[in-house]
Amino acid sequence: MDRKLLYCLILLGSTFISALSQVLLKKAAARRWESRIREYLNAPVMGAYLIFFIATVMGVYAYRVLEVSEGTLLETTGYIFVFILDVLVFRQRITWRKVLGTALIIGGVLLTVGA
Repeated sequence: MDRKLLYCLILLGSTFISALSQVLLKKAAARRWESRIREYLNAPVMGAYLIFFIATVMGVYAYRVLEVSEGTLLETTGYIFVFILDVLVFRQRITWRKVLGTALIIGGVLLTVGA
């Protein structure tokens, strides 16, 4: 496998893992906790931050080979991952506004990277 492709896949994996972490945090935030401290010190929240830390380390590792413009482009897939996970996990409806918003974010990044 090409070295650059391997690092692209690592960064995409990092972005996907980060999206999973965000969904886990959102699920934990929707739950009622018995105390303020338990709201932050519980298994789902601490697990989500551990997952996010792992994703960050993977991203930093991937940037050892990738250029920033390439990484920025790949990291925009996070918006797509979060959008899809919201639909799958939280059963949120797909609306034209959400699709348009996601498309505008990705389009803006593409324009910026291409400039």
